[in-house]
Amino acid sequence: MIGWLARRLSPAGAGARLSVLILHRVQPEPDALFPGEIDARFFDALCGWLPRWFRVLPLAEAVQRLREGSLPAAALSISFDDGYADNHDVALPILKRHGLAATCFVATGFLDGGLMWNDRVIESLRRTPQERIDLGALGVANAQKLPLTTPAERRQAIDRVLGAFKYLEQAARDAAVQALVRACGAALPGDLMMRSSQVRALAAGGMDIGAHTISHPILARLDAGRAEAEMRGGRDALQALIDAPVPLFAYPNGRPGSDYLPEHVRLAREIGFEAAVSTSWGVTTRADDPFQIRRFTPWDRSRVRFGARLLANLRHAGG
Repeated sequence: MIGWLARRLSPAGAGARLSVLILHRVQPEPDALFPGEIDARFFDALCGWLPRWFRVLPLAEAVQRLREGSLPAAALSISFDDGYADNHDVALPILKRHGLAATCFVATGFLDGGLMWNDRVIESLRRTPQERIDLGALGVANAQKLPLTTPAERRQAIDRVLGAFKYLEQAARDAAVQALVRACGAALPGDLMMRSSQVRALAAGGMDIGAHTISHPILARLDAGRAEAEMRGGRDALQALIDAPVPLFAYPNGRPGSDYLPEHVRLAREIGFEAAVSTSWGVTTRADDPFQIRRFTPWDRSRVRFGARLLANLRHAGG
């Protein structure tokens, strides 16, 4: 029933609607701090459901066929953002077992041992031996000392810090994160993000590699020169790494109007990308801007509810 309805809502040809899933990680086991995150068992089940309901295509192919008006009915693509090592270690074998492909948007500055600022926060608070953290001393407004004795308390602290730090200017945010790392006194992992060899292995394994800047900044907070350097530099590094074109781009954070602006859409075109993806919910039609492709992933974990949520999303062409 889900597949039949998906084909009715998204017919082949000029009236097609492209669904794109946005994922970040596929953990090998459930995470006590983030129990709602996708793990290997659920991802394996999902990769079994999707081909029964949708025609799953690599995103680059789907974008080209959307532009041509030849997209099949109920077309869907899978994408991953940031460049986590489990995209290679966990997701890739599952995708290959099911005969599926995905696009991995990689922020190149964190390859080979780097760590994104949000993961520095998460892993510091996950691994700290401290039983309490004074957020007020770290510059978090209206904050007190928070307990860290249970996973739920650590998650509460993580959410509070991420929310407080997210839209700071980059230098201020980096300083605040470093202060938190020192206060927590925990050793941080060096293998959370992919190594260059893993990116090459993904490409060799049939996955698309897309650009996601160098350092994952909020583009709307950068001047034009820095924004171009981030977007162009990330793409050029990936093209050199996999020795192949990188035609797709994902805006960091991806919310139009707050994370990226119309000038960054124009810049993506000028740099030579063929399409770009946002994090706006909905689906994309032939009439829409291919440099603002919408993405959506249901949060449900049951088969019926996940499928129903994708069907509801199919009704929201145009946002």
